[in-house]
Amino acid sequence: MKGLTEIRWHGRGGQGAKTAALLLADVAFSIGKYVQGFPEYGPERMGAPITAYDRISDTAIRVHSNIYEPDFVAVVDDTLLHDVDVAKGLKKEGAILINTEKEKEEILPLLSGYEGDVYAIDARKVCMETLGKYFPNTPMLAAIVKISNVMEKEVFLTEMEASLKHKFAKKPEVLEGNLKALRLAFDEVKLLSEDSGHTPAGRVYGKSA
Repeated sequence: MKGLTEIRWHGRGGQGAKTAALLLADVAFSIGKYVQGFPEYGPERMGAPITAYDRISDTAIRVHSNIYEPDFVAVVDDTLLHDVDVAKGLKKEGAILINTEKEKEEILPLLSGYEGDVYAIDARKVCMETLGKYFPNTPMLAAIVKISNVMEKEVFLTEMEASLKHKFAKKPEVLEGNLKALRLAFDEVKLLSEDSGHTPAGRVYGKSA
């Protein structure tokens, strides 16, 4: 399928992984992409592991199923690495993004021997510097756009600003904080696996909008 990018999200109930997946689909749709954004069905309890998915394509999407061999994986909570095989089925030429403040020596051994690129962002740091509260899905959304290259940075930010203006029309300070968090997140992504023979940061995947 031409220009298809598949993304799997792992998080815990209440952290906004499902919201991030749906927002990404909405933004991609607004720039003319074919999209699917959906959670894995099942009970969603606060703190319980949840999974969500995005398909973003240049052509019509004919498949309707969960994503078992994603191009990218986004892990919103690094404690999941002890309980969930987040790298399962992940393509070697893809990448995994993890919200963590830990160093690679602690993270890489938890990825079931995954040999592709491993990126990290400290979403808590980004949130506290820009929002004053911890909403990890906001910086994670920007970070997955950066490493997947499903659309250009400025296109994404412009579309997100339009969406957030509608959502926070009566809360301009919240709007500004979210936009700052998104912008900062692009700069805070780092490649954990660069010393292990992996591709340097800045590798481009997929097709730009």
